[in-house]
Amino acid sequence: MAGEAGCCGVVAVQAQAGAENALGGLAQAGADNIPVLLLPAGNSLNTLTRPNFQAARTYQGVAKTVEPILRPDQVAPVMRRAFHALRSGAPGPAVVELTADVCAQEVPEAAQTYRPPRPARQVPASEDVAAAAELLRGARRPMIWAGAGVLAAGASDALARLAELLAAPVFCTMPGKSALPETHRLALGAGAGTTTLAAHRWLSECDVLLALGTSLTRSPYAQAVPPAARLIHNSVSVDDLNKDESPEVALLGDAGLTIAALVEELGGGAADEAAVAEVAGQVAAAHAEWLAEWQPVLTDDGEPLNYYRVVHALNEVLDPDASIVTHDAGAPRDCMVPFYRATVPHSYVGWGKTTHLGFGLPLAIGAKVAHPDKFCLNVMGDGAFGMSGLDLETAVRAEVPITTVLLNNGAMATYSGARDMIGPEARAFGVSKMGGNYAALAEALGARGIPVRTAAELEQALAEAQRLNAAGVTVLIDVQANVESRRSRF
Repeated sequence: MAGEAGCCGVVAVQAQAGAENALGGLAQAGADNIPVLLLPAGNSLNTLTRPNFQAARTYQGVAKTVEPILRPDQVAPVMRRAFHALRSGAPGPAVVELTADVCAQEVPEAAQTYRPPRPARQVPASEDVAAAAELLRGARRPMIWAGAGVLAAGASDALARLAELLAAPVFCTMPGKSALPETHRLALGAGAGTTTLAAHRWLSECDVLLALGTSLTRSPYAQAVPPAARLIHNSVSVDDLNKDESPEVALLGDAGLTIAALVEELGGGAADEAAVAEVAGQVAAAHAEWLAEWQPVLTDDGEPLNYYRVVHALNEVLDPDASIVTHDAGAPRDCMVPFYRATVPHSYVGWGKTTHLGFGLPLAIGAKVAHPDKFCLNVMGDGAFGMSGLDLETAVRAEVPITTVLLNNGAMATYSGARDMIGPEARAFGVSKMGGNYAALAEALGARGIPVRTAAELEQALAEAQRLNAAGVTVLIDVQANVESRRSRF
């Protein structure tokens, strides 16, 4: 799991089968701009022919950079280029393929010198910063759109400072969720395809939008950039600028350095408390109206439990400061992103531009490895569990205790429209139906399985899961659930 600038994860896999199976995770890292170093073992030089799998050939276009080691004296320069790609510029995965017979050789003494590259961080041009500040000074209803680049730059405190200085509320993208704590008075919340009422209103009404640390990629899993707003777009990648949107001002550079430059250009100093309080009051009123409307759904104890009731239980039972929570693709994402409260940076891991099912469970394992002191939980549907559920055994075997909340409704519910389109012959095979005793399966894999039907049982199970995880036991909570009760309209 990537943290602040310069950090990355490292994954080593075997040749052929391992390298082939890693492609899905690599694609997800590429889509979500995550710096991961993948080290696939390769074949020997005399077997780099089809049908043997060659990562250097197949991974092109998925990773940021792909390079094989073809001679022993290439180790240092290839690794230097890989880490430069991971630490600087647009974030994304890098691949170094370890050719089998080459990597079995000694590296010549003259080629053993290696100097790790430092991150190369860029600040936007001063004239662009000045133009952005001028737009913001004249804004009637400014708004900040914060992406994952703010988290990667470790700039959450700086973001809060800028928001107060501008009296501008902050919306966080799905991968940027937690960049501003959702307890902050200017926090609008986060959004994927769904979002909060406060964010929906400000996106509809803002006149200047400052987008920080984001690609602004158009996606069915993201909110739309308001077409009427004057746009200031900051990204560390020049390829993001003018890609899907046409900004009035483009700020190429690190999100943290960009925020610092804007604060300085705006004169720093103290925020206008009266202006901040007025905007904060509007945000609080929108949140209160939204939650009042949703309260009957969030607190509905009817059976089977609706997904929003499950998210509400997470908010009630977990310590968000001491937890790392993530969603899976589909309905869990749509319900979790707006409603789960993320209170500290990196306490929520949002993902899913390519949205393959099952990613949340191994992601929770990775989060626990990175932060063994945190309670790490993923929420997934039964369809997603079918893709990666056996990774529970990995968590048990590796002694990485996590908790999985499985929303069990016996169907691929998100795809009900597609299900209705298929013919009776296909429906006869139950193409979107599924079932099983997942709690019992968890027990068979060495984890603790807890079946849940009622809200009271769910809250007890979440409390028990925290205790069991602390004792080293992986947990699966099998919740009889129903997504159909209501969908967010925002």
